[in-house]
Amino acid sequence: MSDLKRTPLRDFHAAHGGRLVDFAGWEMPVQYKSILEEHKAVRRTAGLFDVSHMGEVDVRGPEAGRFLNHLVTNDVTKLYPGRVQYSPMCYPTGGVVDDLLVYMNGPDDYFLCINAGNIDKDLAWIREQSAKFKVTITDRCADYAQLAVQGPRAAAIVQTLTSTPLDPIKYYHFARGRVAGVDCLISRTGYTGEDGFELYFAASAAVALAEAVLATGAPFGLELAGLGARDSLRLEAGYPLYGHEITQDISPLTAGLGWTVKLDKGADFIGRAALVAEKQNGAARKLVYFKTGDRRIVRADTPVLGADGAVVGKVVSGTLSPILNEAIGSALVASAAAAQPLAVDIRGAKLNLQLVKPPFVELKKSP
Repeated sequence: MSDLKRTPLRDFHAAHGGRLVDFAGWEMPVQYKSILEEHKAVRRTAGLFDVSHMGEVDVRGPEAGRFLNHLVTNDVTKLYPGRVQYSPMCYPTGGVVDDLLVYMNGPDDYFLCINAGNIDKDLAWIREQSAKFKVTITDRCADYAQLAVQGPRAAAIVQTLTSTPLDPIKYYHFARGRVAGVDCLISRTGYTGEDGFELYFAASAAVALAEAVLATGAPFGLELAGLGARDSLRLEAGYPLYGHEITQDISPLTAGLGWTVKLDKGADFIGRAALVAEKQNGAARKLVYFKTGDRRIVRADTPVLGADGAVVGKVVSGTLSPILNEAIGSALVASAAAAQPLAVDIRGAKLNLQLVKPPFVELKKSP
């Protein structure tokens, strides 16, 4: 894996028993001891994730806000300093370029967090779209490392390491402070459905901060967690993953993310015309979430069968829920079939899909 990109914590993972794999061109830990136990730790106590592979971008200038409101589907005018917003950004077709987080530092100063596998594509797209605006786009990916501390004990762990009061930082808000002596952007966000923080800080401080969080968190039951638990946790929470629930061919409306698409925000945005048409005419396909009552995992790309046995769609994500102890997943199916009984064939065994409105488990993401 010598040609893979590495985060500043690559050797930290190896030293702590991480099983390293290729993830979107990055050498990352899929697990340490057990995906099952790492998942349960996040739901019951806390988990520590390296998310330094994510991309960071500064968007600054007198038209930064206006540009971002044109770029993404959500309404950036609702932001204020210290606020975070989740949004897709779309192609003119309505398909998704990526989903991202928008941080507002000030009226002319924003910060984006983008997906690791999309960094080059996203940066090229953002720069291309910014050409007609008075704005500067700066790639900050190499400057930052990022840790996520997630779970019911996350706040207690991080508070032990910082004098910055965490209670005032509400869900999808952020502040700046020192954590274990390291200057951080402290963001009350995450990808697990639990309460917790994502910490952005200088890449050079990654090992020191990770070791400090791990040592401080040990008495609280914190465990190192890898990509395997990250995926099962996000699916239990019903959060989309780019390349699965959202793609260049799956719009936010099709994916059930209509709450992020502000068609009447008072500004045109890329993809708006296509999304207006989709809303008016109805989407041909629909993303549904399901469980099976069975432990056999339903893998992505498994055909979904309608009431008459005909193929009406396919699974886009599937895993075993460690909390429910049964298979869960998401599927993209013909809209007309979404109200009918659906099933999959797993090695000759027919499993009925029980449609669920996520999250699959009770979450405590907001303090």
